[in-house]
Amino acid sequence: MVASGLCIGCGACAGAGMMGWDDFGQLEPPPALPSEAFAALCPFSPAALDEDRIAAARFPAALHDERLGRHVATLVGAVAEPPFRERGSSGGMVSWVAAELLRTGRIDGVLHVHPGGAGEPFFGYRISRSVDALLAGARSRYHPVHMADVLAEVRAVPGRYAVIGIPCFIKGVHLARAQDAVLAERITHMLGLFCGHMKSARFVTSFAWQLGAVPERVRAVEYRLKDKGRPANLYTAHLTLDDGSTVQKDWPHLADGDWGAGYFMNAACNFCDDVVAETADISFGDAWVEPYSFDGRGTNVVVVRSPELARMIATAREEGRLDLRDVDADFVAATQAAGFRQRREGLAFRLTWPRRGVQPLKRVAPSADLPWRRRMVYRTRAAISRGSHQRARRALAAGQPQIYLAWAWLIYRLYEALAYARGPLAGRIAQIARQRGEPSAD
Repeated sequence: MVASGLCIGCGACAGAGMMGWDDFGQLEPPPALPSEAFAALCPFSPAALDEDRIAAARFPAALHDERLGRHVATLVGAVAEPPFRERGSSGGMVSWVAAELLRTGRIDGVLHVHPGGAGEPFFGYRISRSVDALLAGARSRYHPVHMADVLAEVRAVPGRYAVIGIPCFIKGVHLARAQDAVLAERITHMLGLFCGHMKSARFVTSFAWQLGAVPERVRAVEYRLKDKGRPANLYTAHLTLDDGSTVQKDWPHLADGDWGAGYFMNAACNFCDDVVAETADISFGDAWVEPYSFDGRGTNVVVVRSPELARMIATAREEGRLDLRDVDADFVAATQAAGFRQRREGLAFRLTWPRRGVQPLKRVAPSADLPWRRRMVYRTRAAISRGSHQRARRALAAGQPQIYLAWAWLIYRLYEALAYARGPLAGRIAQIARQRGEPSAD
């Protein structure tokens, strides 16, 4: 799985202390694992249950949508009860639901990503057993993490637990529960995060290079500084250095600041078909449509699948603790339109490419029936993902950041011309498209 580029580094297959780092700043398990049931445990394994079968067993009475999976409610809004919206990177709903499960005694702890100590690794999974500890881990973390250590703690310490994670991590927990009766009993709730892709640790290295800092001096990272006076979709990279000083820059001014271009993307993300954590009891994303994307306070879209959580949210809405309104599946899907193109149209095209090693089995049928320009977008995005790992490794080894940065800016010019019909190459791309009788822009 690792050699085939299908390991996401979730740690579901490994024991405590077993996960390590590769040369690209990504997590991976050791070469030899003690589990004989690995094939059914890895979320990207073709032998594992897919999201449809897992969700059908957990939410048998829920409606099904081909984009969102099963659901009983779809909502947009934010937490009215302080301090959740203020402390979170979006509308505060993820932390609020986890906190409400704690406060009402439904669970004893929450497995979630929390800032690490000073320096690398900057983030890791921990178990919070109080609302204060939970809130200390709020905000978005675009950094490799694994669950091996906290799953070992769940096995060792009795109680009821919730897990917060991206789609493949939630799926990995389901698969682990299916093989481990202790996990099945103790992990009772799963909270999913909509996901574009997983970044490598080199994303922080690139931030440092572009912000004029030495990577080794970075002690803390914020990917999204919240400012209610600025649009929610205007991200700011913020680093704290070893002397307490800080540096920051808005993502649009970074060589790799366009999320959709795929810099430092884990290879396994090219073969994911789940945008909205379809196997989670409840899932959360950002409302990337107007007028919500311009609201700097942050706004969530929510997909509820568990009847228990639907009742909990309905009660809080009646009490005025949540400011939510009902929307339909089309609204939620529209907020994640780019992600669905990448995981449906793009995945179908990538499945037609020759591969060595393990062949992924997905719910999307292979198809290359795309206009030339769209095929080039996906080819360029894959080249950016692969090349960013290689160039950054070379730049680190040589102590020459420009080996990566010059390449990153150059290839982005091609990507923006293909994807957005803008930039210095846009005219030539449009001319080629016209010659082929195809539209020059999306």
